[in-house]
Amino acid sequence: MVFGNIRNIEEYTFLESQVKECFDYAREHDLKAYEKGSHEIDGDRLFVNIAEYTTTEAANRFWEAHRDYLDIHVMLTGPEQIDVNFIDNMDQKEYVPADDFLPMDGDKNGHVVLEEGDFLICYPHDAHRTAVKAGEPAAIKKAIFKVRIH
Repeated sequence: MVFGNIRNIEEYTFLESQVKECFDYAREHDLKAYEKGSHEIDGDRLFVNIAEYTTTEAANRFWEAHRDYLDIHVMLTGPEQIDVNFIDNMDQKEYVPADDFLPMDGDKNGHVVLEEGDFLICYPHDAHRTAVKAGEPAAIKKAIFKVRIH
């Protein structure tokens, strides 16, 4: 996983071109104005999901990972904690190919708190639990770019 802020994106020269494409898209489009839901960029190769919700207790949330897509979380408004671990440290459940969803149970290894402009890139071995409150519950809006890797 890679954690950073979009205003410092020039420091991440090592990122894959498809990942850089997402950051270019985020700079060139007013994602805060996008409605909640999925927005196609390049078919199923690249799209962005706009999510809006109120963060909550970790116990109310679930662990996930993905095999076919990278997740690139870009915070638009509000703070959100995302708990992280590696899938090898988790009790993995049955993978759901149609949803590219690997559910898991386990404990966090660490967490990041995303504020406006922060991003977190989750690769296939990166378990993540989103929508966790960072202090108090908060309404958030974020973009989750989905980049096909398989």
